[in-house]
Amino acid sequence: MLFYQPQKGYRFNSDSIFLYDFVSSFAPAGRMLDVGCGVGVIGLLLARDFDLQTILVEKQKMMADFARKNAEINRIEAQVLLCDFLDYESDGNFDLIVSNPPFYHDGVIKSEDPHIHACRYNSHLPPELFFAKAKRLLKPRGDLFFCYDASQVAELVGLLEGISFTVEHIRFVHPRASRPAKLVMIHARRDSRAKTVVMPPMIPFDDDGYSKEAKEIFKKARTHTIKCQID
Repeated sequence: MLFYQPQKGYRFNSDSIFLYDFVSSFAPAGRMLDVGCGVGVIGLLLARDFDLQTILVEKQKMMADFARKNAEINRIEAQVLLCDFLDYESDGNFDLIVSNPPFYHDGVIKSEDPHIHACRYNSHLPPELFFAKAKRLLKPRGDLFFCYDASQVAELVGLLEGISFTVEHIRFVHPRASRPAKLVMIHARRDSRAKTVVMPPMIPFDDDGYSKEAKEIFKKARTHTIKCQID
């Protein structure tokens, strides 16, 4: 699957591909919203593989233009909206919401580039506002899938439980077996009483480079990227 990406600035990385694989393991169906879709990689890959009515929301015009182009060239039926998620209103609720949101916190050194800043730092989509809006847009027992900085997991779980989400599945991503987790992937559900399943960790790298699991995920995604400008 071909994806055009900007020549300069933020481009999707393996986090998005791993999140696509994580969501895929739950065989999603129905009406899906991809929040802060960027060039559309997560939503379009899922729409390719599953029976989904797909809406992608992106507040940066350049990235929304790339997402529309990528939907067109891959012949994926998806609606791409240039809109801030916190301002978005829908005429119907969603079965699932997916997102690789900006998740770096205020304590890190920040880029001066406004485009990169909006893609990376959670001041542009604070988690408490993200979760509250997602709850309003999800159907009862609807599913929320997202990835985030692993060091913030305690805060995330507390915020979700505080507004009647249950974290049903959680998976940590460690760069290597001997390294602390850098990323966490979470599946939360509205109004659920399920117990939390802590899934086996994902480890993308071993002594030979990418691990067997990472290679299988990349093979399943089948992405090819081209850096370019869209006029």
